[in-house]
Amino acid sequence: MTAPLDVPESASQAAPEAVVAGSDAKAIEGRSLGQIAWRRLRRDRVAMAGAIVIIFLMLVAVFAPLLVSWFGHDPLEYHEELTDIGTQAPIGPWGGITSEFLFGVEPVNGRDIFSRVVYGARISLLIAFLATLLSVVIGTALGVIAGYFGGWVDTLIGRAMDVFLAFPLLVFALALAGVVPDQAFGLSGDTLRVTLLIFIIGFFNWPYLGRIIRGQTLSLREREFVDAAKSLGARGPYIIFRELLPNLIAPILIYATLLIPSNILFEAALSFLGVGVRPPTPTWGGMLSDAARFYTIPHFMIFPGLAIFITVLAFNLFGDGLRDALDPRGNR
Repeated sequence: MTAPLDVPESASQAAPEAVVAGSDAKAIEGRSLGQIAWRRLRRDRVAMAGAIVIIFLMLVAVFAPLLVSWFGHDPLEYHEELTDIGTQAPIGPWGGITSEFLFGVEPVNGRDIFSRVVYGARISLLIAFLATLLSVVIGTALGVIAGYFGGWVDTLIGRAMDVFLAFPLLVFALALAGVVPDQAFGLSGDTLRVTLLIFIIGFFNWPYLGRIIRGQTLSLREREFVDAAKSLGARGPYIIFRELLPNLIAPILIYATLLIPSNILFEAALSFLGVGVRPPTPTWGGMLSDAARFYTIPHFMIFPGLAIFITVLAFNLFGDGLRDALDPRGNR
């Protein structure tokens, strides 16, 4: 027989992590999915640049009156003395750009283009954000219901999605916005036009998100955690709100981020066609519509067009980065 090994008492009392990694090793800290996504997003410089531009544009829209008081003039104030009586073009080079008029002035009336671009950001971003919110609420609710319950409910909602996707949205928007009077539903003026645009853009865009959420819900409802909740007696509303929706946050955020620039372009298109917010309220699409008559003065359309381009590009870049950051198959 062999003699038993003598194990030092200090070794038997050592902590497991000290035996493995040494007495100075630090405890390994776990990371949540949110922390992992933020780490990926932070390393994406292009997406972070887009986020910075978005935050800047939101601050410009919020503090538009303050910026205009510092660097511009009232967007509705005429400066006809700054335009040529004969040609109606701005006096001076580059469309009348000076230290007082940073982007120059409009032909004919001499309104400050800088102030109108800044105030136009308020209309465009407000309509885009609220229309996207409406689409997200409707699309998420109907998509989850269709995917979870299935059967005739799924068939009914699916056929409704097909109808909305085949609907000529632009033609309907032109017709509806053109026949609505100046006062309706207790609203009037710009408030009525903004509300109408939010409804048209948001209500008819929900099927795109609804189909994505329906497909994700069909996959999630077969997972083990849903079966476990059912075995414990959980009902449909509890499973939807406590089990399914938390796992649908990622696709909802990604699609909402990518839907906002589409809504900005759609609002600009409606304003360009003359059925958006009515003049003299400044909008980017309305400014482009006015600039089309003065194609020999390019600066008139460059600044509102550049504002739309930068805004849409920033949202698209941030949306792509957010999609990569929330992808569970990506590198950590």
